[in-house]
Amino acid sequence: MSMTFNQKGDDDYFIRLLSYLRSQFSEKILEMVPYRKSVILIRTVKNTYMLKGFHTNKRLRLQEAFTSTLRKEGFTKTYLFVQPQLKETLFFEGTYFGCMEYIPPNKIPFSFKSQKNRQEGLELLEQFHQFTSSFESRYRTLIPKGVIIEKWKDRGKMFSSNISFLKYFINDKILAELLDWANWSLSGMEKDRSLFIDEPFCILHGDVAHHNFLRDSKGILHLIDFDLISIGPQSLDYLQYANRILPSLDWSYDRLEHFSQFNELLKEKAFLYALAFPADIFREWNRLIREGSYREQHKYKQVMDLTIGQFSSRKNFIDTLKKMTK
Repeated sequence: MSMTFNQKGDDDYFIRLLSYLRSQFSEKILEMVPYRKSVILIRTVKNTYMLKGFHTNKRLRLQEAFTSTLRKEGFTKTYLFVQPQLKETLFFEGTYFGCMEYIPPNKIPFSFKSQKNRQEGLELLEQFHQFTSSFESRYRTLIPKGVIIEKWKDRGKMFSSNISFLKYFINDKILAELLDWANWSLSGMEKDRSLFIDEPFCILHGDVAHHNFLRDSKGILHLIDFDLISIGPQSLDYLQYANRILPSLDWSYDRLEHFSQFNELLKEKAFLYALAFPADIFREWNRLIREGSYREQHKYKQVMDLTIGQFSSRKNFIDTLKKMTK
């Protein structure tokens, strides 16, 4: 029996958790590998599972139901929750754990750095929307509606409240520019909310970061982690996907235009306004300050590159958006 720690710290917690899991699984546990406190690989004599933790049993059951519905409706490129022989529902120190199929990962991790991956990820997201649009009505009372304008207003307010602290890291001119982009973006989005709130709806993934696309050992791409699913128009997921890949496109409007899935959306002024909002910069600085992790050099360097290193390219991109919305 072995235990490998991918994440340092919390050793006592994981030792207690291992003892608990050994008491609940009928299969003998051979190995336990914590990836995060709530994501753990378990290898038994018969199977390999991924355990995922949830704060409430209701959230766990929703995830089980949703992934089951996805599979029944024909979307197979994701995991399914499974039911190994257990003595009782896994509940440990305030967390409910569900068991998922283990998808053996490819040797090369998925990232948005390659055109092939960017295109394939977008096509998989499009497939996901096609499948969820057929059953979203069944989930309207179970999951929230997707919102963007209100969410970004709150994010902007939080960023603004940290201005006195941010001035230690970012010069006044760049800070003023960031806030100007945000105000211009939100003002334009407000003029035509319909793109972000009107039907037809689907179930949105809500977190289309590169780490939620998993290529398996056979080369098949999967979409994972549905913690932030919501109901809304596809434009919300596509907007987030565009924001995620634009740094890898050197903030080039022309290169973004090459993706057919964006063709119609790029004709919408509201979408162009939305592309200008510095959601990633605000999110990362708010998190860095909240967690105090600006003291960690690698995290600080990443956020500074996002803010300063890409500033000129992003400014040119936003200048293009401003010309196109006149």
